[in-house]
Amino acid sequence: MRIYKSNVPDQPIAEESIFTNLFVTRFNQYPTTHPAYIDPSSGFTITRGELKQLALSAAWGLRHEYGKLSGIPLSRGDTVMIFSPNSIAWPVMLHGIFAAGLRATPANVAYTAREVEHQWLDSGAKIAYVEPTLIPVVLETLKLLGYSPAEAKKRIIAIDWHVPHDKKSVEGFIKMTDIVGKGSLEEEEKFTGKQVDETVLLCYSSGTTGKPKGVESTHRNVVALIAIADPFYPVTYHDKDVLLGFVPCFHIYGSVKLMQFAFFRGVPVVIMPKFDPIEFCKAIERYKVTQSLIVPPVCLAIIHHPAFSKYNLKSLRFLISGAAPLSGSLVKATVAKLKSVGATVVISQGYGLTETTPTSHVLDLEHYLSKLGSVGRILPNLEARLVREDGVDVEEGQPGELWLRGPSVMKGYLNNPAANANAFTKDRWFKTGDVATRDPEGFFYIVDRQKELIKFKGFQVPPAELESVLLTHPEIVDAAVIGVYSDLDATELPRAYIVHAKGLKGEEAKKFAEGVKGWMQKRVANHKYLRGGVVVIDAIPKSAAGKIIRRELRDRAKEELKKEPLVSIRSVKAKL
Repeated sequence: MRIYKSNVPDQPIAEESIFTNLFVTRFNQYPTTHPAYIDPSSGFTITRGELKQLALSAAWGLRHEYGKLSGIPLSRGDTVMIFSPNSIAWPVMLHGIFAAGLRATPANVAYTAREVEHQWLDSGAKIAYVEPTLIPVVLETLKLLGYSPAEAKKRIIAIDWHVPHDKKSVEGFIKMTDIVGKGSLEEEEKFTGKQVDETVLLCYSSGTTGKPKGVESTHRNVVALIAIADPFYPVTYHDKDVLLGFVPCFHIYGSVKLMQFAFFRGVPVVIMPKFDPIEFCKAIERYKVTQSLIVPPVCLAIIHHPAFSKYNLKSLRFLISGAAPLSGSLVKATVAKLKSVGATVVISQGYGLTETTPTSHVLDLEHYLSKLGSVGRILPNLEARLVREDGVDVEEGQPGELWLRGPSVMKGYLNNPAANANAFTKDRWFKTGDVATRDPEGFFYIVDRQKELIKFKGFQVPPAELESVLLTHPEIVDAAVIGVYSDLDATELPRAYIVHAKGLKGEEAKKFAEGVKGWMQKRVANHKYLRGGVVVIDAIPKSAAGKIIRRELRDRAKEELKKEPLVSIRSVKAKL
């Protein structure tokens, strides 16, 4: 067995809750009066000290006020959903849930009522914090679950705390302002000893088959991630650095990195609801932003959008990309563009999965050019193997599936023993499904993916889920979905191959395919749209065992796209 470890010594990991770790053990590393979160639209700022008090107040509200108002008591270990885009309310909600000893399950704001229904049931959510414009979606979900309108309203806490909203949209609902500021816990709910292995965060990750799976991240996982990522993250200066955050907090990238790690580092976060090139540039200029966590499509916006030539971006020091691969050519082009407007910026990237809370590798800034395309070296306290399909470790320098083991690897998939059996070996090696190589200096490169999972701008899109939706169309008798890579948009796009019941040909088939794209958009979240196209074919290639031979479809797609290349999905915007 060939096991790889970090070039950095293992770090001590405290056995305590994530709230205790951030707001007690490490809290006094930076002044309590220092900004923690800033709303760029209003300028409203929460200091570190204020956030602690607000979180303890929100915790009190969940454990006491909410029960009085709804008749639904919340107890330690209960699950609260957050269904909201980024806002200044997010750190108060999330840390309040943690302080109360509850679990948080963030849901993708693009989800339909049916998709929310699956997460609600699977996670065991009792209630949800909901941004006012998304309340109709959750009401529809609760209707599907059999709740009466009156009972459904009790399960929703409308987010009205420093979030613009129409007052009519929250009438009749318990509001965030009804539970925050009414009292305060003297101290947070404690987790000690083996209790640190209790689940605290339930983000959802899509596998290659079935519906999204709940990833059980424990207190130990999150505390460990903060400790082991620290030595690899660039040096920050709490009195000078400002982080611009737009990656969604419903994704583990945002819920851990923006909500936990930045606070640990004492770096204030200017929190944007989503990526918008103009607002991004305005915020950099106004708040003298020095760093940001990004995804590859943002690099395309930097290169192409005119806003990046109109604002003062000279304060920027570094960008760290995650959630999807970032090519070396894109790094060079982005650095050159920023240099042309006076910003000397270093761009690095990391690697990880929801299942690794999320980061397992980081490319340090020192090597960002000499190791272009690398996801960096493994973090301390983690172990890695590169393994062949037969479970044997590959020779040095050869590609193999990346297996990981360590304190930041998830507890497992919630209520899913079959998925856990597939994901873990008996000695707790987690099989990432990604194929990687490692050079003599210990830098890893992700070269392929064994999983069929499609990654659209960092979001996971399972082909099987889209195929199951396509097969509900009355005129489609078979379907297969693959990912096709768009160089124009630096992301994979879902592409469907379908078989029509009447065997359509020519223009009639093309017209039907276009109609299917629109039909799907009414049934799936935005990131699952068939942006890679829909093609009508005679039959889906399958093995004797009935499995789809996706390799044949990928080969076919390559030839088709030579004749009819993909059109950029961007309209000079990169949206996450």
